[in-house]
Amino acid sequence: MYAQQIKTDARRLKTLEEMDDQERAFQERVDADIKIEAKDWMPDGYRKTLIRQISQHAHSEIVGQLPEANWISRAPTLERKAILLAKVQDEAGHGLYLYCAAETLGISRDQMLAQLHSGKAKYSSIFNYPTLTWADVGMIGWLVDGAAIMNQVPLQRCSYGPYSRAMIRVCKEESFHQRQGYDALITLCHKGTAAQKAMAQDALDRWWWPSLMMFGPPDGESIHSAQSMAWKIKQNSNDELRQKFVDQTVPQADYLGLTIPDPDLKWNDAKGGYDFGEIDWDEFHRVLRGDGPCNKQRLDDRVTAWEDGAWYREGLMAHAEKKAARRAAAAA
Repeated sequence: MYAQQIKTDARRLKTLEEMDDQERAFQERVDADIKIEAKDWMPDGYRKTLIRQISQHAHSEIVGQLPEANWISRAPTLERKAILLAKVQDEAGHGLYLYCAAETLGISRDQMLAQLHSGKAKYSSIFNYPTLTWADVGMIGWLVDGAAIMNQVPLQRCSYGPYSRAMIRVCKEESFHQRQGYDALITLCHKGTAAQKAMAQDALDRWWWPSLMMFGPPDGESIHSAQSMAWKIKQNSNDELRQKFVDQTVPQADYLGLTIPDPDLKWNDAKGGYDFGEIDWDEFHRVLRGDGPCNKQRLDDRVTAWEDGAWYREGLMAHAEKKAARRAAAAA
């Protein structure tokens, strides 16, 4: 796999023969499915790719709390409120696991957050869409977390040990999130009124295409995929995961009695999966550039939270410094 060429990759991948001794030993270890740990030698490109991917993953978990937090105070029942509170808390925990994993690569959490707040670092474009109704909360659980699971389960086999291990717990909790979202939609569609089912259909109409965009650009435009797959950071291409997601999700929509908003969607016996329509990649790139419905609001909320918490962080640091000084004095 290390020599596999994806023709649109920005550079040709090296063969083992073209690598120096350190690179070759590293690649052979990756090919043998031996985990790379924080203190092991690794190519600069491997380190930079992991920092970019893990930090963006962490940012997505943290920013991803915001659309659902909008509904905590308006959840229809106490049970739904408790479930949503637990889910939002889980997302915060996922962000912390991932920031810790990225820190093992030599970048600080403050640096990663500064990149997020300045707009330099990206997060999943899906979180720049608004949650207009309660059905949107269910749709995020079913579609958004469902797509996240599709992306993240293979990451449990990532070649970098700290990232791989962090994903084990994250995936378990994301599976719960997906089930609670689907359960909320079953309640709306099977036990609710006609208006509630229409609300669910409206939410599906708005979230379907952005959910497909979560897997990233098509393979022909993904400049990082070839190298990431050679290093076994990624296990599957964007289009493979997107196809798997569509094939899994369409029967679930049928059970709910909802219609996927794609007139080109149809079963293809030859490939054993669904054909589906063309994604609006112009919209995808526009949202990534910062021109989505909620980009500015999401970043403003994160920056405000960071600034409002400055006094608390300063207090923790002062306490830690005093504690360290007392220990030093006692040891003298």
